[in-house]
Amino acid sequence: MLVRTCLIALVIASSCTNAPPPASLVLRGGAVYTVNPDEAWASALAVEGNRIVYVGDDAGVEAFVGVDTEVIELGGKMVLPGFFDSHSHPASTPVASLSVRLYGMSSLGDYVAAVQEFSNAYPEREAIEGAGWSNTVFPEEGPHRTALDAVEAGRPIVLSSEDGHSTWVNSRALELAGIDADTKDPPGGVIVRDPDTGEPTGTLRESAMGLVDRFLPERAREEHQMALHAFEQLAARAGVTTVRDAYVSVGNGVADAYLESDLQVRVRANLLVEPETTLEEVEALATVRSRFVSPRFAIDGIKIFVDGVVEGETAYLLEDYTHRPGYRGELLWEPEHLNAVVATADRHGFLVHVHAIGDGAVRVTLDAFEHARSENGVRDARHQMTHLQLVAPEDISRFAELDVVAVPQPFWFTKGDYFDKLEAPFLGESRANLEYPMESFFRAGVVVASASDFPVTIPFDPLVGIEMGVLRSDDPSAADNVLGPEERASLAEMIQSFTIGGAHASFLDDVTGSLEVGKLADVVVLERNLFETDPGDVGETRVLMTVFEGVIVFRAEGF
Repeated sequence: MLVRTCLIALVIASSCTNAPPPASLVLRGGAVYTVNPDEAWASALAVEGNRIVYVGDDAGVEAFVGVDTEVIELGGKMVLPGFFDSHSHPASTPVASLSVRLYGMSSLGDYVAAVQEFSNAYPEREAIEGAGWSNTVFPEEGPHRTALDAVEAGRPIVLSSEDGHSTWVNSRALELAGIDADTKDPPGGVIVRDPDTGEPTGTLRESAMGLVDRFLPERAREEHQMALHAFEQLAARAGVTTVRDAYVSVGNGVADAYLESDLQVRVRANLLVEPETTLEEVEALATVRSRFVSPRFAIDGIKIFVDGVVEGETAYLLEDYTHRPGYRGELLWEPEHLNAVVATADRHGFLVHVHAIGDGAVRVTLDAFEHARSENGVRDARHQMTHLQLVAPEDISRFAELDVVAVPQPFWFTKGDYFDKLEAPFLGESRANLEYPMESFFRAGVVVASASDFPVTIPFDPLVGIEMGVLRSDDPSAADNVLGPEERASLAEMIQSFTIGGAHASFLDDVTGSLEVGKLADVVVLERNLFETDPGDVGETRVLMTVFEGVIVFRAEGF
């Protein structure tokens, strides 16, 4: 009897030593694409708590199945790491009760009707705010205030363009801001005027937008949280588990709203630094940053706008705009001051996230990053540039040399109204055809972290971005509708840019961005294997389930 008891004890001890504890969730029988170059494919995955505890074959995962383990049979469906959106604006998520949503509308009549409907529905709001109108609907000079005056004369109306670089206002908003024929354009901004009278038309571009913004009532903390929770739901349905908020303001309560919201999405954010910011103020941001550090929300960067946009004729180019000889756009910073601010931020451990549309802006920004490195020495800074509509070929190698992360928006890699009505006429056909390099960055060894710039892009599903990065066209059957076919990236590269590339850009590649044992369980299940799908169908592939830190935050009906 003593011998039998000892044998049982040995078996139990052996089981305790060798058998892993049961997992809370097991996925098996699938096409698990890990984005880990050492072991790219598996068929099963196990999660315990908020971590991945197993990645491998179906036979090996059986050891993790216990009585209470939820086991999902994938039947060949695809599993990917949770997606990253490396440049987004979650706090600007359109909420019906807060603002007018004009995205996707295609005429002045549609815009006016939407504003009128909002005005009637919410008479108690002090101002009517909204976003989403397109520059392609209007002539070069932009929309006119009189269309909005017909809707509302007593309350200010302030509507941002879909690219966020222009504002359309009514006469009441101009009056409150004190903008008239005698008002000078602010540095880096344009008050569009009637050519005969000099009176403002109601279109404000770049920094001129701020002239009316400061007269708008501040949103309550609860309203910011409404927008964030609306974004959280959109992100879960799209498989997005981490985003970089392009810029937040501490003064308006957005950063506090993040900290106080129990969001099921991870956020890293930048603080906006404007051209008039002093070096002392940049240094003080390190203290501000220290107030906002948590596993799910942290401020770790600064955001700088170096130029504007092509459609507003404010992108800074190396060569003249085709339709405006002698004019190359607006550089919003003095290069010397930009160099000093970037070096100061770098010295204090910030990553620097720069908006650069024109090839001139890209070059000036690369010079600033090089200056910071010469001043402070080489460090793992992961500075980054976003949008990158035009980049001189000789500057792409500098991204790799300076370890600068490229943050493009592949959703925009196509020809359409913007290309035909604005980009080709403003840049010339040959230069417009060189817009948005992508494969060149990969070939040069640059880390690419793709993004949507939501709500500029709606919907912002990464699968749509992946498809556009591969095809560079919304109608690839028409050869002349492909934007730079030589810049098409591979499916693997595009997936990488929305996963481990984004993780790298936010210093999170050691904890997420790929499916590896020990990393956070950020997981997406797709209805089919993208590598066995026609490229034109990738964007229509459904997300069936999103797991964030081990918790299922979205599950499609029937799955």
